Amino acid sequence: MQRNPGIDTLLDLHGEIIEQGHGYWVSIEAWRVESIPEIPHGIRHALTLHEPYGKRILGYDNAHAVKPPKKFKYAGRILAYDPKHRHASDKGVPYGFRDAHELLTDFFAEVDRVLQETQK
Repeated sequence: MQRNPGIDTLLDLHGEIIEQGHGYWVSIEAWRVESIPEIPHGIRHALTLHEPYGKRILGYDNAHAVKPPKKFKYAGRILAYDPKHRHASDKGVPYGFRDAHELLTDFFAEVDRVLQETQK
């Protein structure tokens, strides 16, 4: 099997807690699972940003499916298994997972954006 540097990096970050300043922190969890149609890349992941009291305020994961928006009521019921949660009460919106490197890049760009907004 050919090695994937993005997947290897994501797996190497499993269990890391990364301080972001002002009490905010990032948690990264990633581990191999059996490849199935919903998780073809064979990686289960949860990348989260937490506020100083521990509440998750941003998350990218693939722990559950996200129902399509109601406007697609009569379309095929395609469920995305890589949602992102844009704030604490967000049930998740589909995230188009392409590869682990892009996942990390997108997540940390969003972390930077959220932290800039909280510092205003």
